[in-house]
Amino acid sequence: MITQILRRDIVDRLIIFPAGQPRLRANNPVATGAQRRAMCEAAVNDLPDDISSRVEVNPIEILRDGPTYTIDTVEAVAQTYPDDSLHLIIGSDAYAHLDQWHRIEDLKKLVTFIIIERPGSESQVGLDIAALDIASTGIREGSSREYSPSVAHFIKEHHLYGS
Repeated sequence: MITQILRRDIVDRLIIFPAGQPRLRANNPVATGAQRRAMCEAAVNDLPDDISSRVEVNPIEILRDGPTYTIDTVEAVAQTYPDDSLHLIIGSDAYAHLDQWHRIEDLKKLVTFIIIERPGSESQVGLDIAALDIASTGIREGSSREYSPSVAHFIKEHHLYGS
């Protein structure tokens, strides 16, 4: 997905934030914050050089104590990049639940949402970038193996997600 977004010039630079403690998630993440960060960095390293040079992994959410809210992360990014316009890329499945997000009206004032259609989705609210049919749930359950070779190796090496 990152490659399709950057090659289509949808955004100039992409910042990936490994998830902290998401409020809307039923269970705590299996992988530690450090492991989620390492997997994000491994995935970026697997990208072609012309793409990976435009991608940054930022640990702000995993360094924060307690539940993490997108609005807090976006406000911090806006302070760091005050002259940039901010775009938040989310899947159409997450978009369907925006009304449950913390301070969503404030967030809408700070970012432009880029909605990516999930493979097999019939919502037709997002951009179809021919994304691979990969979801984090499938990775955690061990049913999806079509992702970064380095991340797959990391998951197996650290015995994560039913590897």
